[in-house]
Amino acid sequence: MAASYTSAFRNLLQRQLSKSVCPANASQRGFKADKTYLAKVTDHAKYFPAKTTPMLPPETFKGKLAFITGGATGLGKGLALNLSQLGAKVIIASRSADKLKKTAEEISNSTGNEVADYRLDVRDPAAIKSVFDAIESSHGLPDIVVNNAAGNFITPTERLSANAFTTVINIVLNGTAYITLDVGKRLIKAKKGAVFLAVSADYADSGSGFVVHSACAKAGVEALTRSLAAEWARYGMRFNAISPGPVETKGAFSRLDPTGQFMDKFVEKVPAGRIGEVGEFTNLATYLLSDYSSWVNGQVIRLNGGEYPCTAGLFNELKQVTDDQWNALEAMIKSVKGS
Repeated sequence: MAASYTSAFRNLLQRQLSKSVCPANASQRGFKADKTYLAKVTDHAKYFPAKTTPMLPPETFKGKLAFITGGATGLGKGLALNLSQLGAKVIIASRSADKLKKTAEEISNSTGNEVADYRLDVRDPAAIKSVFDAIESSHGLPDIVVNNAAGNFITPTERLSANAFTTVINIVLNGTAYITLDVGKRLIKAKKGAVFLAVSADYADSGSGFVVHSACAKAGVEALTRSLAAEWARYGMRFNAISPGPVETKGAFSRLDPTGQFMDKFVEKVPAGRIGEVGEFTNLATYLLSDYSSWVNGQVIRLNGGEYPCTAGLFNELKQVTDDQWNALEAMIKSVKGS
């Protein structure tokens, strides 16, 4: 009797834990097959409201020059706007000249502060040298450097070509290193301090299937961040990184979640009950780039609503077990005699 009950409960528990937020036929982006269930899963998100207005005092960055790669769209654009709102003179760089010009004009018109733009492929050290020669001549050396340029997509690793792997490594890891080395050497020569911020990913230290190329590149970025924090603080430079969980931006989601199903399921894995917003990222970033965090150096800070510890824990999926099931489970546990 006890054995059959145990088996039945085990099967019930397994079925409960295997439930998916979205059904298999939810194939179109934005489709919510079971809004009631989704509301139950994410109802507690109301306790974790997103505050996206700039949190630092006005003119925190007055007189500062900030340089941001990948600054035309997504997180980079959001950070450029926030820094400009707080008084910084901002330079954004990207491969897309049209997007750069549009973003620079949009931010400058919004804040009234200067926003310059430079077309740049971070994979090309010679191009980086040329751009920073021009920046140093026209604007001086930056006080803030944000390495945000990225490239990523989902694919089974057995389908990943050497060329695709190398492309992502070149953009994310090599690009970050090329920018940092070029600017860092100029700063050392000029005896000028600065703060660097890199954008990592929450799977950089754990690894992740289906984004092996990105996981390898981001792990290298985190190693670079910690290494230079130890070595170049003597020259007045700080290095930190943010490791964000999913923050919905058009560019990233188009390659990582083209159907829209993954994020619907992912919300269930986030203790805070929702994905992040760009303004939350930029508030953390501006803090790390400001003098308010002058004793923060060599850190990789997670921003993911608690997703990382939730998915890492072996028993965290038990949050789906009902009270009645817990009563039965506890009775079974109590019936087991100690050794």
